Amino acid sequence: MHINYYFLRQLAPTLTRQLAGFTVATCFSQDKDELVIGLTNGTAEYWLKLHLAAAGALLALPETFHRARQNSVDLLPGLLGRRLDSVQAWPYDRVLQLNFRGGATLLLKLYSTRPNAVFRPAPDSPAELFHQRYAADAELLPHSPERTQPEASVSEVPQDSPPQNPLKAYPSLGDLTPLYLQAHGYEAAPLPERWRLVRDVVQQLEQPAAFYIVRVEGRTRLSLLPVGEVEATLPAEDPVAALRRFVPLLQGRRAYEAELRQVRQQLEKRAEEASTSAGHARRRLHALEHEAGYRHTADLIMAHLHQIAPGAAEVEVEDYLTGEQRTIKLKPTETPQRTAQNLYRKAKNQQLETRQLRERAERREAEAFVALERLEELAALPPDELRTLRAWRKQHGLDAATATKAAAQELPFKVFEDSGFTILVGRNAQNNDLLTQRYAHKDDLWLHAKDVTGSHVVIRQRPGHPVPEPVQERAAQLAAWYSRRKNDSLCPVTITPKKFVRKPKGAVAGSVAVEREKVLLVVPANPFERD
Repeated sequence: MHINYYFLRQLAPTLTRQLAGFTVATCFSQDKDELVIGLTNGTAEYWLKLHLAAAGALLALPETFHRARQNSVDLLPGLLGRRLDSVQAWPYDRVLQLNFRGGATLLLKLYSTRPNAVFRPAPDSPAELFHQRYAADAELLPHSPERTQPEASVSEVPQDSPPQNPLKAYPSLGDLTPLYLQAHGYEAAPLPERWRLVRDVVQQLEQPAAFYIVRVEGRTRLSLLPVGEVEATLPAEDPVAALRRFVPLLQGRRAYEAELRQVRQQLEKRAEEASTSAGHARRRLHALEHEAGYRHTADLIMAHLHQIAPGAAEVEVEDYLTGEQRTIKLKPTETPQRTAQNLYRKAKNQQLETRQLRERAERREAEAFVALERLEELAALPPDELRTLRAWRKQHGLDAATATKAAAQELPFKVFEDSGFTILVGRNAQNNDLLTQRYAHKDDLWLHAKDVTGSHVVIRQRPGHPVPEPVQERAAQLAAWYSRRKNDSLCPVTITPKKFVRKPKGAVAGSVAVEREKVLLVVPANPFERD
């Protein structure tokens, strides 16, 4: 309500008394929505700071202001040197008009949406706008400075045929007035009594007994009425002092509320993502534990070798666990023993996957539980204490710097450590592109199974430490293992510095061209896999 008409009509004459004869010394901006005006009378200074953002206007009157050396731009050069005569509030509107000698005017349009500042060097001069995007504001014409206050009063409402809704008879009541009236029995009162209540309230707004800093629905407001939770009562004789008390408090609480909302959303997102990931892992784990495993299928093949004809595409056997007949698909081009061998290898990987899934599910469930606990702690923090919130946020690694650092450390690739070197392995074609084009440094070593599809592998450089040959060989084994040559006895692997790898224009995801290369011949394996 600090930019409501009824407050502005109290503020305007006070500003006139304090600023008449002051000269504009500076006018600049340090933010796209900020306008700062400095005035002086030779011995004292006076500052007006306006935040003219579409999310809401804010008028501040700081006692001192220090202009930044950088990111600051001068504005409205025609305003400099102008001597102020008076300040007036537009009737029933949220506009302050500053009148200068010589006929220049500055309109401060303090609407909750589309706020602006409109300067006219002379009555017939074209307007200069702070926000150029609101071109229609150039048509706003200043009011006559002789009528610095409207003569509106309760008696202006026609008494013979008044409207059925008394609130609509008076403009600019704002949203706090209806709340005040509801608390004083307005809803249940008959129409004549409603009229009396509204007239009494308008008289209070026109001649307030005090200014109040209140909390209404979680928001801090400056009110001319004692509504909601009253936190401070300020003298009505000094609206400037009320504004200087209210605005810093509001800005601090807005910063607190913004950070509180950010932390809450961060924790809610973390809990949701962790719960979803744990659910996926549990479902996959359940499927692996309740389907016929690779090892069991391989055991059935080996137990029924005598039934399998050479070149057979399938064989029907009795499952000794269930007693039912089961059909097993075979490859006619390979022996049953080789098929069973490949299944045993897959069973080994399936055991590893099962263990990893169980660990992932438990880890992600714990992360979700911790995030929910943090949300409960957040709700119990003392309200409106920004310093306490920031300390708590930093303590639990939720501040912006820690979150950015953690995000950088959580790489979306398979990660292996070997002798102090980090080896990254892409997961799919798009992930390969991300690894090679975005994460790999030009001096990192890049590996890929030769002439077949597979994962990109990168050995991150350590300045001053060449990559030892054993590390290169184990990384090459990974490149072979995560490729189409996984089941070959030997696999050629390309190795080269990343700076010799480029992506041709228009190439499909994961496709690259290598300009120089060395080839390592290795056995496909995951040397970091534990039995």
